Amino acid sequence: MEVALSVLANQEPALPEIIKLLDWRVDEDEYIMVLERPMPSEELATFLLRQESIIDEDVARVIMRQATLAAQACCRRKVFHRDIKMDNILINPDTLEIKLIDFGCGEILTDAPYRCFAGTDQYVPPEFQMNGEYHGEPTTVWSLGVLLYVMMCGDFPNRQDLQMIRRNIWTKDHLTKECCDLIRCCLQIEPEQRIELEKLSLHDWFKTEDMERPAPEDLLVHRLSWDSQFFYIPFFLLNY
Repeated sequence: MEVALSVLANQEPALPEIIKLLDWRVDEDEYIMVLERPMPSEELATFLLRQESIIDEDVARVIMRQATLAAQACCRRKVFHRDIKMDNILINPDTLEIKLIDFGCGEILTDAPYRCFAGTDQYVPPEFQMNGEYHGEPTTVWSLGVLLYVMMCGDFPNRQDLQMIRRNIWTKDHLTKECCDLIRCCLQIEPEQRIELEKLSLHDWFKTEDMERPAPEDLLVHRLSWDSQFFYIPFFLLNY
């Protein structure tokens, strides 16, 4: 299945934000995949940890725009990745270009509900916990919302956060209203209330005057003083 999903995800026109499958071999007891090796690159979690302080929203926007495009392309090609998270995104620290990797938890995308979850516990959609089933695209939106939340808040959303998001009153002082709104749009508990995956990249948060990729040296971090009202600690790394 992983080989099949990787082949589907790599259909032409190839998307640079999805890791390329170069070759594969399937034997009786194992399979071997030959994948591109982007250099330099590192896991997104490692990249964020090295910053030692919160990243600018403009950096998060560059990363999320690419992750959203990759997720949309996968779903259009009937690929349900099912495990979009920090560990499965490689980033070039010099250019901020990303690669979505690891289709090992994926499935063919269908309109029918899924009743068995494969992926990472911190990204499991609430509808699966409540009803024992979930759908592909709303779950993908949820995963992207968790990804953005962790990048901008340093931890996974808790129950209180989700209840405030459900009531559309959740905000963070250090985030713009557009960023808070996008997080609320993605992390609605009821899947039918979430923003549609195809509309995600059209959200106001992505609408900047300069759509070109910003220079990394101009964006990477805001250094925070000890007397700042908000101090960033990468709590999300403790969950892995």
